[in-house]
Amino acid sequence: MRVHLTAIVLVALGSGGIARADSTDRIARTIALAPGTPIHLNATIADVTIAGSARTDVSVEIVRHAPSAADLTRYPAVVEQRADGLYIDVTQAGDGRDADLKTDIVIGAPSSAVFAAVRVFEGRVTLTNLTSACDVDLQRGPIAATGLAGRIRLEAELGSVDVRDSTLTPGGMMRLRVFNGPVRVRFAKKPASGRILAVTFNGHLSSDIPLTMKDTFGPRFGETTIGGGDPVMSIDVVKGDIAITSPRP
Repeated sequence: MRVHLTAIVLVALGSGGIARADSTDRIARTIALAPGTPIHLNATIADVTIAGSARTDVSVEIVRHAPSAADLTRYPAVVEQRADGLYIDVTQAGDGRDADLKTDIVIGAPSSAVFAAVRVFEGRVTLTNLTSACDVDLQRGPIAATGLAGRIRLEAELGSVDVRDSTLTPGGMMRLRVFNGPVRVRFAKKPASGRILAVTFNGHLSSDIPLTMKDTFGPRFGETTIGGGDPVMSIDVVKGDIAITSPRP
């Protein structure tokens, strides 16, 4: 199944005449998806919201914004089911990076859905209640995640990663990386088992969970093993602070 956006709505802005014409179009699809089917998302300039719940299908809503109707053709939106997964694509032609061509993407999925790859150049990514796997790479902007579990990889080049009320799952992992910006992890309760590795090359490292620290010179590095040491949570920051918080026993 391949879907392209076609509906166009023109909105005139300004008083006493048309100062600017903004074009917007929208698609909303509900898709039956077998459990474990990988979901792939690629977008250039986009705010992405992905929420897991008890549902068994996947809903996709894409809203594109551009200065004119002609500009919408420069970044077609596609939702396509293939043999190897569900693909959602809203990327600009010719590897464009025009900030005026913006997209809002909202996805509702089973909590156990596998988000194999979410790739966004610039914008914001918000994740909620995903318990199987999510792999997110955002070049510019913040990643905010709540209620994650399973295999988690969140990476922002210029931005931040903020993880709340998430779980270190046996057999899973949590890998968080930022090139320039902070990483914050807020556990609802102290993990029963896990290995925590955190390093910032130019920033401050703090943790409510006691870490063995190496911070006399150079990079700040902290580590600890809790229980059986599975799974691993690794945090890597080149320039920025790391903060790990957890309720006191």
